[in-house]
Amino acid sequence: MNPGDAIFVAGHRGMVGSALVRLLRARGFDHLLLRTRAELDLCDPAAVRAFYAKEKPAYVFVAAARVGGIWANATQPVEFLSENLRIQLNLIDGAYEAGVTKLLFLGSSCIYPKLAPQPLHEDALLTGSLEPTNEPYALAKICGVRLCQAYAKQYGARFISAMPTNLYGPEDNFDLELAHVLPSLIHKFHLAKTRGDASVTLWGTGSPYREFLHVDDLAEACLFLMEKYESPELINVGCGHDLRIRELAELVRQTVGFGGSIAWDSTRPDGTPRKLLDISRLAALGWKPRIKLEEGLRSTYAWWLNHDSGVRSI
Repeated sequence: MNPGDAIFVAGHRGMVGSALVRLLRARGFDHLLLRTRAELDLCDPAAVRAFYAKEKPAYVFVAAARVGGIWANATQPVEFLSENLRIQLNLIDGAYEAGVTKLLFLGSSCIYPKLAPQPLHEDALLTGSLEPTNEPYALAKICGVRLCQAYAKQYGARFISAMPTNLYGPEDNFDLELAHVLPSLIHKFHLAKTRGDASVTLWGTGSPYREFLHVDDLAEACLFLMEKYESPELINVGCGHDLRIRELAELVRQTVGFGGSIAWDSTRPDGTPRKLLDISRLAALGWKPRIKLEEGLRSTYAWWLNHDSGVRSI
């Protein structure tokens, strides 16, 4: 990749896309193609083809997706499956038709079977049943991976796929109904702190294990893979270690400064028992993350206080 190459970051306003834009600009890439949903509807195949034909990007990062936590997936399965399928099909098909040099498709660790052996190796894909609470999103992402691999196999396209673990950081969704676990915890503990609550009740038992990667580390990995990785085989991106949700909740409680207790509502679903990625394939290429969870939590909470329109430091 050269500084003057045209680079399309699809989904540049999201958490992953905005991290990619920050990194690319910091590295001197000044020909970034960025479009809001109002400017380019990624679900419209004709609009996407017209964009590719006009702008002729050399590199494409597919970071656009409809995302959300357990509640959002459970209540909006049609949207999570159909919208993500359309976005992926339009971006990937359009990239090939336009002669894009290389494309990186971002999936998710939820594509792996619920009870696959831990840590999750790339070969575990499609070896068992998915976690029901996020199956629509996972199915769409699996189709995206397979489509990239099909283009590589049939036409020799340089389309690669990266599977990140659970992400957090600036531009995350902190909505209490739609957010993933970490931003949701930040929001809940902050509200409890400002109200002076004695306790916070959280979903599930707190027993599942989860791995968390700061989104700036993911952006670094994506650029690294775009420049170094050529295999159509998917590749995991994570930090290589996990912790219980109970431990995470305690870390967030301390970070936010909430002095009350934590209660657990075991009538609510826990989700997959564990999702730790095997990152040996990526590590063998020479990449590793740099941001520790405690440091990332502090900076994420500070970012939210300074940027969310409804929340300010107290």
